[in-house]
Amino acid sequence: MLSDQYNAAGGIGGPPLELNGYDDVGDPTKCALAVRKLITQDKVCAIIGPSLSGFSLAVLPEAEKHKIPLVSCAASYKIVHNEKTGKPYKWVFKVPQSDSMAVEAIYDHMKKKGIKKIAIMTGTTGFGKSGRGELTRLAPEYGMTIVADETYGPKDTSLTAQLTKIKGLAPQAIVNWSIGPTQVIALRNFQELGMTNIAFYQSHGFGSKKNIDLAVGAAEGVVTPLGACNYAEILPDDHPQKGVTMEYRKAYSAKYYEPVSSFGGHAWDALNIVVQALKAVGCDHAKIRDHIEKTQGFVGQHGIFSFSPDDHNGLTKEAFQMIVVKNGA
Repeated sequence: MLSDQYNAAGGIGGPPLELNGYDDVGDPTKCALAVRKLITQDKVCAIIGPSLSGFSLAVLPEAEKHKIPLVSCAASYKIVHNEKTGKPYKWVFKVPQSDSMAVEAIYDHMKKKGIKKIAIMTGTTGFGKSGRGELTRLAPEYGMTIVADETYGPKDTSLTAQLTKIKGLAPQAIVNWSIGPTQVIALRNFQELGMTNIAFYQSHGFGSKKNIDLAVGAAEGVVTPLGACNYAEILPDDHPQKGVTMEYRKAYSAKYYEPVSSFGGHAWDALNIVVQALKAVGCDHAKIRDHIEKTQGFVGQHGIFSFSPDDHNGLTKEAFQMIVVKNGA
């Protein structure tokens, strides 16, 4: 959609914008092969994606090796944080708010509600593992006591066993951290076990109306940290993101006949940041990298991005608001 918009308006200062897209089909090997093909055969100017944390972590060595800018659409802070050096990877950026920011937003909300005794449930994907790490790391700082720490696989079809254990420990709240069907299964099992007296928080991976619909009423009351594109219509008129989020919502709904989600918003942010660089410096890998790193005050779907040599995410926890599911929305 965005490519069509740019090309209808004359391209990117001369040549049309060309997107070479590959589907990783949920297979890390195919994902790595696709990235290599983009670099060695397609000779692309920059890479956007992958959209899964584990896959982004797996392919970032390719970007570093070939010295090509990669803008990930996945959440784990590890994507832009080299734990050996304590600095960002040179060629890798990302646009989703980090899991550490999401945990901070959730724990801030809990503190205001007087919640101290919690249970956590996390998937065993890269996203889930990274989220679990941040939930446990930050808990003492916010005065949270984790009484249950349950995990599950991305293809599990029931989480009743984990939730039954949690129910017996009577936490004040549960935080579930996953993507895909399991975050809906967690809610359905939660409701079936009659646990609705316990507050239920989801990660920012819950940012799609489809998840609410699939939960068939079980998502009511769920609290989750989300970026502005998910609630554009209730932003005040003077909010700096009001214009871009409403414009995106209108265009997306007209083309695809469905509500926007967090994930399309991440693609919007990534592509527009890359296009800004292409317009400014052309298809030069090093200059694109440098331009992105110097980007300040870019108003996107998920926040206002200001990158630096020490920050290849460019967001703060203010990019989140805590959102509650009410009346199926």
